[in-house]
Amino acid sequence: MAENGLVTVPSQHSVHDTIDRLEAAATAKGMTIFARVDHAAGAQAIGMALRPTLLLIFGNARVGTPLMQAQQSIGIDLPLKALAWEDAAGKVWLSCNDPTWVAKRHGAAGAAAPIAQAIATGLAALAQHAAAS
Repeated sequence: MAENGLVTVPSQHSVHDTIDRLEAAATAKGMTIFARVDHAAGAQAIGMALRPTLLLIFGNARVGTPLMQAQQSIGIDLPLKALAWEDAAGKVWLSCNDPTWVAKRHGAAGAAAPIAQAIATGLAALAQHAAAS
């Protein structure tokens, strides 16, 4: 876990393919896809340039609700989000907030720790699937 709670892994795929793979894996696990935000398209719409940057917002209420029951303010960080982005060298990355860091951020590391760890493990598996070749 990074000090700021952001976990970033390299992807072997384009930004769009990384998010497509993540979305397919999340859906296969029974998760709900709430939104897909194309930040580069938003920038282009106002005449500005931005390298490919896609945000996927997804989750499962059966998993997230117990975290919010432990500390309701966690809802500001849920549902889960994953950002696929291309750096200046053309390398693609996938970034997510670490759920264990989120629980600590909201003072729910005690009772919610096992739940947050389970979510973190599942999220890491999804990210690995999306980013790996």
